[in-house]
Amino acid sequence: MNSKTIFLVEDNPSDIDLTKRAFEKNRIGNELIIAEDGQEAIDYLFNTCKESKTLPILILLDLKLPKIDGIEVLRRIRSDCRTKRIPIVVLTSSNEEQDIAACYDNGVNSYIRKPVDFKQFSEAIRALGMYWLILNEPPPKI
Repeated sequence: MNSKTIFLVEDNPSDIDLTKRAFEKNRIGNELIIAEDGQEAIDYLFNTCKESKTLPILILLDLKLPKIDGIEVLRRIRSDCRTKRIPIVVLTSSNEEQDIAACYDNGVNSYIRKPVDFKQFSEAIRALGMYWLILNEPPPKI
């Protein structure tokens, strides 16, 4: 895994496919690692990354996940000194005020509601890639 890896935590196969297609369409060539539930995400970050000592540059996190929900995944990431600085973008279909508040209360960097239309979704991914992968200055390593 290189230092420009993006970690997608998403349980819906259609949304995984849409995200991959949007990355390809927008020529975002970063390696995309996928976890399909909250437990897999935690295991990957705290076991696999611990062994390789390389963390993703960005985490795209869905909220409605099996095993461990997205807000709990966010809490665990933010509570660990090795992962607390990784930029996290919640990419979800939920626009419930309590979800948005809980995400920001737990340190999310950005909250994006997934557009239903592929063209709009692709544009959201393009803007996300432009900001987080090109314009944003990543945090220093801990």
